[in-house]
Parts: sequence; C-alpha cells; structure tokens
Amino acid sequence: MPQQRLHLVFGGELVNPQSTQFADPSKIHMVGMFPDYASAYDAWKREAQRTVDDAHARYFIAHIHRLRDEEREASPTEELGA
Repeated sequence: MPQQRLHLVFGGELVNPQSTQFADPSKIHMVGMFPDYASAYDAWKREAQRTVDDAHARYFIAHIHRLRDEEREASPTEELGA
C-alpha cells in the first residue's frame, strides 16, 4: 500500500490580494482533506475557478504530511500534542 500523503484544501477572502492574511479567519472555507496531491489539486482548481471573479478570494493546498515525519523521533513538545 502506498504511503498516504494527506493534503488540506482551504481558502477564503483575503485582506489584500497580494497577501495571505484572511479577512475573517472564522469564515475560512474548508474544502476538505485529500489522500494525495492530485485529488487536492483538482479540488483546489474547482474552487479557484469558481471564485475567479473575486480578486480577494484565494485557495491553498496545505501539505499535511509534511507537518510530521513519522520516521523522525518526536520532540517532547510534539509528544504532548502542543
């Protein structure tokens, strides 16, 4: 079985189209979690095309699998979940 490489797709209205700061973080649109980059990219593309006329709307793909490498020993902070 291939290794899972989880990706999160999310987006919303930015304060400024040149930044990555959301206007209202409580209104971030969580598109979903995807098992691979290809399916995350497809979801990102759908949302980006749906909001193409809104210059302040922007969507992102977060590489969740990069947040923690299971092969690397965790630090005490990671073990506590902080």
